[in-house]
Amino acid sequence: MIVTFCGHAQLSQGEQVKEWLYAVTHHLIEQGATTFFLGGYGDFDHLAAFVLREQRKQHPQIELILVLAYLNTGRDTSGYDNTVYPPLETVPRRFAISHRNRWMVETADVVVAYVSHDWGGAATTLRYAQQKKKQIISYMDMVRDAVQGQVRATEAMQKSRIQKEK
Repeated sequence: MIVTFCGHAQLSQGEQVKEWLYAVTHHLIEQGATTFFLGGYGDFDHLAAFVLREQRKQHPQIELILVLAYLNTGRDTSGYDNTVYPPLETVPRRFAISHRNRWMVETADVVVAYVSHDWGGAATTLRYAQQKKKQIISYMDMVRDAVQGQVRATEAMQKSRIQKEK
């Protein structure tokens, strides 16, 4: 199983996102994920790589692959097991990252997403994953579900209190 990540360059709630990434990646590894594609740009990508390096201590079979948008950049690839350069030779440089992101989605089985607003590259990549009907594990969906659960619990408590007052 191949897993890729999409998320914003800037991250809020870093500690909560890190805990969520630990849980999600652990679950995926338990389900048979062995290959993880990472873009290597921005806070979310760096956090995902950090979490996977920690996971590798317990699961040495997993492979971290840096998917390059550009060749010959002199980029530090230490910390990754391998690099891949998708077929982007004919893509204008300014579109390389978006085309690389699409390739990552197309190649992956699962997309792990931290997308909190509907503009920018991460949001575009997430929409593409939805169009391709990829399995998506979204931090914002988890947050929304938790909030809805709290609202339902509060409503139930209020309803119970009203019933007791009658």
